[in-house]
Amino acid sequence: MKTSTEIASAAHIIGEEKTLEYLAKAGFDAWDFSMFDMCHYDWRTQSFSASTHPLATDNYLAFARRLKRIGLDNGIVCNQSHAPFPSDCAEIRSYLKRAIECTAEAGGQICIIHPANNRSAQANAEMYLELLPFAKDCGVKIAAENMWNWNREKDESTFAACASTESFLEHLDAVNDDFLVACLDVGHAEMRGSGSGAVAMIRALNSRLQALHLHDNDRWHDSHQIPLSMFIDFDAVVSALKEIDYKGYFTLEADQYLGAYSEENIFEGICSLYASVRKLADMFEA
Repeated sequence: MKTSTEIASAAHIIGEEKTLEYLAKAGFDAWDFSMFDMCHYDWRTQSFSASTHPLATDNYLAFARRLKRIGLDNGIVCNQSHAPFPSDCAEIRSYLKRAIECTAEAGGQICIIHPANNRSAQANAEMYLELLPFAKDCGVKIAAENMWNWNREKDESTFAACASTESFLEHLDAVNDDFLVACLDVGHAEMRGSGSGAVAMIRALNSRLQALHLHDNDRWHDSHQIPLSMFIDFDAVVSALKEIDYKGYFTLEADQYLGAYSEENIFEGICSLYASVRKLADMFEA
């Protein structure tokens, strides 16, 4: 079982290039191309703003190629990517094909594109069907992800697109194309109030599950912490993945974990991330 992790959290401290070098040195097999800096979204004001990141410039493909080369020079590959979101923002929607294109240029096989939280399976299917011909031309699959909303009155998560097994399957069935697959966010699935539970979703998605976002939480909040540090039952999660003969990577999205680290000691944090996902991979292989 090969391991990977998102690069955004480390890149905000040391940049993408150094992050790839450190991931390889720590032992990771691959990297998840985070593209959130392609454009910016203010969740408080629900407004879009442009970015000055290389991914937002005319040289975005050259940037993706450079990261691919740095990864390969250090012995790791890009396995998947994450497009900017929310996808129901018109300006961000205009960047989704760029995200797919960058995925292909970096060598990734899957681009995770969130469904719009509050749209129906049919409405989200229209977005995916619009993108799929371009994705196929690029040789990149699109993965939908299980989402969540927050109920302030109950102080817990509440339903959003793909949050339940029924909704996730409805989204996939509405498109009915092998190039639309599932990325299970294990943390989202385990949040109180909305998720169907990671194990149930793994079994229901079966072979359509081709990507993961692995992280831990208190089974209440979306903590995005290092696996095996909080309350998710990863023994059960890994057993379910083994049961369906999961063939993808074990990819971390524990992006809140490195917040306590600085440029001086971030490699130590990256090594801890690798140790945690390696334990999960070893559990799968046992």
